[in-house]
Amino acid sequence: MLKFGGAADPDAHPKTPHRVYATVHHDYEVSPAPDDMAAEQSINASWAIREAVVVLSAAGVASPRVDAEILTAHVLGMSRSKLPLAPALDPTQAARLRDLVDARARRVPLQHLTGVAGFHHIEVAVGPGVFVPRPETELLVEWGLSVFEDGEGTVVDLCSGSGAIALAVAAARPAARVYAVERDPAALEWLRRNAAGSGVQVVAGEVTDPGLLADLDGAVDLVLCNPPYVPAGTPVPPEVARFDPYPAVFSGADGLDLIRGLVPRVARLLRPGGWFGVEHDDTHGEAVPGLLRADGRFGEIADHRDLAGRPRFATAQRR
Repeated sequence: MLKFGGAADPDAHPKTPHRVYATVHHDYEVSPAPDDMAAEQSINASWAIREAVVVLSAAGVASPRVDAEILTAHVLGMSRSKLPLAPALDPTQAARLRDLVDARARRVPLQHLTGVAGFHHIEVAVGPGVFVPRPETELLVEWGLSVFEDGEGTVVDLCSGSGAIALAVAAARPAARVYAVERDPAALEWLRRNAAGSGVQVVAGEVTDPGLLADLDGAVDLVLCNPPYVPAGTPVPPEVARFDPYPAVFSGADGLDLIRGLVPRVARLLRPGGWFGVEHDDTHGEAVPGLLRADGRFGEIADHRDLAGRPRFATAQRR
């Protein structure tokens, strides 16, 4: 059991039952706070954040300060930027924050605890059963918007997951016809929830299926895709290993199984002059452009780096 300002103590309060904390969309079982932390008193928000940082740092969380601030803001129902003006946490809020910090220290994804993931200029609901969108994928969206400036045409988001890419494009280009394709039943539930009322058309299907969206063959202006691409056996952070769906992360021994099958389907969907952008592993900076060249139907092939300077996505134009 993790506690503010201390290390794990598995023997503390052995007879006290665990409690279940309900997040926005799902439950997580957490150990009860020790008596000294359950005191019926208000807690200064700055102090609570400092103590949360200690706990999260000890647990190996990559961004302990950011996560502590986001969780505190979530409990207080305010934006992170307003935290300098935050009131003290009342006893109920303090207990809720302790529960959230304890869960985050056990590497439950931050976005599962808040129930949402920020992406581009939108938020999407996320939780167990769907891949949490990553900030680096925003670069793929920005590229897509740059080649789809007039915004009047058809866009397809393959391996849509939560729908983050499709919804970001739809928000930025409201005149576009946007399709979001996903095959996994659990992810589809999140996708349908996020897409409700957005105008994005959700399609249940396998992205390599030759019959997928056959009525759009040769008419699509832009295809974007963040597929599974991590080579099997690659070490990944606990948040990914324990909570992201395996099929949304890994794709065969070299990580290219799905992308190989995807390229010919995309070539048939795109109109001449249409664009394709696909995210890939940072070891695929030559392999994915090579697959696009080998297909023979693409030109203007390029690879792009993320903010850390690593190969991150490839783009091409249909001839």
